[in-house]
Amino acid sequence: MHPSASVIIFTVLSGTGYGILFMLGYGAAIRLLPPDRVFGLAAFGLSLGFITIGLLSSLLHLGRPERAWRATSQWRSSWLSREGLLAILTYIPAAPFAAAWALFGVNTGFFALCGAIAALLAAATVFATGRIYSTLKPIRQWNSAWVTPAYLVIALMSGALWVNALLQLRGLSRPTVAGIAAAAALVAMALKIGYWRFVDHGRARSTAESATGLGGLGRVRLLEAPHTQENFLLREMGYRVARKHAWRLRRISLSFGFFVPFILAGLTVAVVGRLAAGVALTAAICALIGTLIERWLFFAEAKHTVTLYYGEERT
Repeated sequence: MHPSASVIIFTVLSGTGYGILFMLGYGAAIRLLPPDRVFGLAAFGLSLGFITIGLLSSLLHLGRPERAWRATSQWRSSWLSREGLLAILTYIPAAPFAAAWALFGVNTGFFALCGAIAALLAAATVFATGRIYSTLKPIRQWNSAWVTPAYLVIALMSGALWVNALLQLRGLSRPTVAGIAAAAALVAMALKIGYWRFVDHGRARSTAESATGLGGLGRVRLLEAPHTQENFLLREMGYRVARKHAWRLRRISLSFGFFVPFILAGLTVAVVGRLAAGVALTAAICALIGTLIERWLFFAEAKHTVTLYYGEERT
């Protein structure tokens, strides 16, 4: 599939924003995070900013962005509609929760309840995003049980890393938050390795023979291209990435996106002061870079079954 920049930015930034919001809501519910106004203002600004930028970026991928509101009407059958509806609903409890914390330094009582609801809606929105892809049967690389858990854990990891960084910058160290970030990074790395093994070694569901129904006659190969120039299907669903480049990008993604954040998040527990703040911020930035690469690969390595009619032998 063509790795559209708008969708990559949307899934990465919105996932990070929802991860931060989840950590804030969960942290307030169990009284893990302090009701510090400066921290609250920075955390909610980053969270809601990432979410809003991501959602606006997703509109750029639509042919008619002004009709985006219609997508929410199909929530009974479409995960895309459910994602859009959940994204809008998340703002409702998040608004009073953010205002009370950032403006008045309050994150308990009724506002903690708002935070808990916002956290659940944030997790549900990321879950819906993962399900959009994992339920698409024509794309074997997406139609997998690995996809949705990876989306959820990567969002949690990204959110915990940024919350940890903001806490350290404010001098409000919370080892539990760093521990959550490190554990999520480790689990996310394992999920991505498992997912890539599935992509590389999973049995092909469709072949040129099965797609044309000519398998009984022997091997089917393309004699002549069906079009003399590139069309929409080839542009959007026939993207190719060289295997050597994919392997290199996978290693970079695993290193920057998961392994380095895992090490640095654990290191923040052992150091203090400005050093801890610098280490925590570096971990969050590395994770953002690595996740952008991981998400690019997620789209670039996917093959739609329609490509079988354009020379692909199996998908």
